[in-house]
Amino acid sequence: MTTPTLTHLDEQGQAQMVDVGGKAATRRRAVAEAFVIAQPETIAAITGGTLKKGDALAVARIAGIMAAKKTSELIPLCHPIALTKVTVEIEPVRDTGTLHVVATAETVGQTGVEMEALTAASVAALTLYDMAKAIDRAMAVTDLRLVEKSGGKSGDYVRAP
Repeated sequence: MTTPTLTHLDEQGQAQMVDVGGKAATRRRAVAEAFVIAQPETIAAITGGTLKKGDALAVARIAGIMAAKKTSELIPLCHPIALTKVTVEIEPVRDTGTLHVVATAETVGQTGVEMEALTAASVAALTLYDMAKAIDRAMAVTDLRLVEKSGGKSGDYVRAP
């Protein structure tokens, strides 16, 4: 087994944007998740649409989608990607005081969409925090992670349970 190299570093160890020009365009998909932990009353206010700021779930979904589209502006060495689809789903985890945020990003291109999915999940979770912080400053955004990815030279990945 060979040791993977860090593609964002050149021979001198300097940061560089990876050249994907010679790679074939393939269908690529990534799924990321994050969790928002809050008081049960806060989860009820978010999911019930009773926050003073409005429909937190709708705002968070839009924020996540917008964030995926802006990933290359936020993460310095990310390529701008023509996304073909981005979804953000937010569901309460039964009896846990937790919201589960799942973001999916898709494209047909020369580089993957993992960072777009991760950015969408994180910004959606942060938006939920922002929308409800007036009633629960103790909320926590946790466990941002890649759940799965498909397409590209490195093949498929599915996080072990």
